Amino acid sequence: MAEYYELKKQFGASVKARRKQLGITQAQLGKRAELCRCYISDVERRERNISLEKVEEIAQALDVSCATLFS
Repeated sequence: MAEYYELKKQFGASVKARRKQLGITQAQLGKRAELCRCYISDVERRERNISLEKVEEIAQALDVSCATLFS
């Protein structure tokens, strides 16, 4: 279970870092990924169990690979 929490923590931090690198808000990322701002906020704060489909949508919206968000 601790490994899963760490994976969520790393993913959320990667999403937030890349979003900030692009200079966009959570709302703007949500619009790009066709998700609401609250969903993006939950992902960044590790409060959302995210599906692989959503991982891919967020990665595409951030112009990175899915693997990049986990490394």
